[in-house]
Amino acid sequence: MSSTSPKVPASAAGANTQRPARGGFWPVLLCWLAVALDGFDLVVLGAVIPTLTKTQALGFDPGSLTTAATLGLVGVGIGAVVIGPLTDRFGRRASLMTCIAVFSVLTLAIAWAPNIATFVALRFLSGLGLGACLPTALAYMTEYARPGRRGSAVTQMMTGYHAGAVLTAVLALVVIPEFGWEAMFVVGGVAGLLTLPVMWVKLPESQAFLDAREQAGKISKAGGTGPAGKSASADGEPVRPSALVRGRLLRVSLGIWIASFMGLLLVYGLNTWLPQIMGAAGYSLGDSLGLLLALNLGAVAGLLLAGRVSDARGNKRTVLLWFGVSAVFLALLSVKLESTALVYAAVFMAGVFVFSAQVLVYAFVGHLFAAEVRGTALGLAAGVGRLGAIVGPFLGGLMVSAGVAYPWGFYAFSVAAVLAVLALLFVPANLREGDA
Repeated sequence: MSSTSPKVPASAAGANTQRPARGGFWPVLLCWLAVALDGFDLVVLGAVIPTLTKTQALGFDPGSLTTAATLGLVGVGIGAVVIGPLTDRFGRRASLMTCIAVFSVLTLAIAWAPNIATFVALRFLSGLGLGACLPTALAYMTEYARPGRRGSAVTQMMTGYHAGAVLTAVLALVVIPEFGWEAMFVVGGVAGLLTLPVMWVKLPESQAFLDAREQAGKISKAGGTGPAGKSASADGEPVRPSALVRGRLLRVSLGIWIASFMGLLLVYGLNTWLPQIMGAAGYSLGDSLGLLLALNLGAVAGLLLAGRVSDARGNKRTVLLWFGVSAVFLALLSVKLESTALVYAAVFMAGVFVFSAQVLVYAFVGHLFAAEVRGTALGLAAGVGRLGAIVGPFLGGLMVSAGVAYPWGFYAFSVAAVLAVLALLFVPANLREGDA
């Protein structure tokens, strides 16, 4: 591991609550930038689709563009699941840097794709690297945060997602007309590559991971094993994902996965179809796009608020409240309001709760599971959630095509939030030491 990794004595409460004694804001900034790359990827394909369609670049048509978008998300989901055991074995630092390197090189290569097949394959493969970034950064930031500040640390880091998406959308307005669609992938790839030397110098390994590995080595040398879900070999043999689906942990994992699935279904479904649904309700195109902006501004405000509330009131209580209020506001959007101000306020408030509810699921996972299995647990939650990111736009598209998106689209999204609440009710607020 890097020589920059600072050593901190473990407290009586356990090393998981400690953070490196030095390193300053660099770990926070670098994890924020890693998440911002996810925001870039959310927007970049949508930003270049009009140009690809208009110029018929590489021979793209709506069907092949849909395939590219879907397989990119599939790659992200697979990457999230696969990275968990690897980051629990090799560490957060090496895993995060490797993932960013893979994503950056393959994204850069998309600019020179000679045909549709290569373009789609590169989107899928770059998605593997990108999908692995988020759970790794989440595990790192959960362990780096000060005691009592994990919720805030995770939600503040996730503002990078929205910042990356907004910056990419704005950049596309300038870059594509001047340099072509290829330049957007060059920008994304180069941005990722530029973060790597800074990470090499400024990002220490997670102290919680180092302490957990040291403890596992001691247990192995003594010829025993730790508590259920905590055993590992002296050389860092990974805790297998199957450890999270046995006994009492099976119920916990299922509840988390359902909530994560529903959360990303809402995030991607609303971001994709809100303008279309509001247009079907009789609002103008300008209002519909403005409401999408209001939704995402609400998301940033919600992230800043949710972490503070979670730290003060508890992870489970807060995530249940956030999904419950999301269901209420989504149902209220089905009511046609005459006041434009009220419509914008309702959409803003939906954004406050809907987007940060999903992030609170990640914070809850980081709180529940110990360092030995935290990366695996976060990877599985993020990977299953990505299936919701595929289903959400698909579900919205079906309702739009059937002409029932308004008001039934909002009812469907509201039900998804309710299902997340029901799933999380079966997840305990804390796990006993022997559980995870």
